Amino acid sequence: MFEEEVGYSPFLGSEDFYSRRVAGLIRQGHSLVHIDAGGKVKFKAELGAVTAQATQVQGVWMNPEFRGQGLSAGYMAGVVVLAQQFAPITSLYVNEYNTRARATYERVGFKRLGTFATVLY
Repeated sequence: MFEEEVGYSPFLGSEDFYSRRVAGLIRQGHSLVHIDAGGKVKFKAELGAVTAQATQVQGVWMNPEFRGQGLSAGYMAGVVVLAQQFAPITSLYVNEYNTRARATYERVGFKRLGTFATVLY
């Protein structure tokens, strides 16, 4: 997911740092993943920022093998249920060009509140 979205490996620089970050999210209960019986990751998402007021969903990824089957809205609804155990507001941001993801988020109840640009360097 990271490489699809950002264009480079999350291991660039330090595989150890990224691995510790993911392990921390798991320990905190902020990482969600569905692995099928064959060991393939079908879906994943994380709560990257969590406060008493709001959570921010990040790292949403649906395995390309399972895309287009109508599964993503149910997964995202589950993410929101978990997020709202931590805070009343659940937020995320999504790239403008990602129309399929945006449609899924709208089906779950997310509404567009603003637009901003991220500059990576």
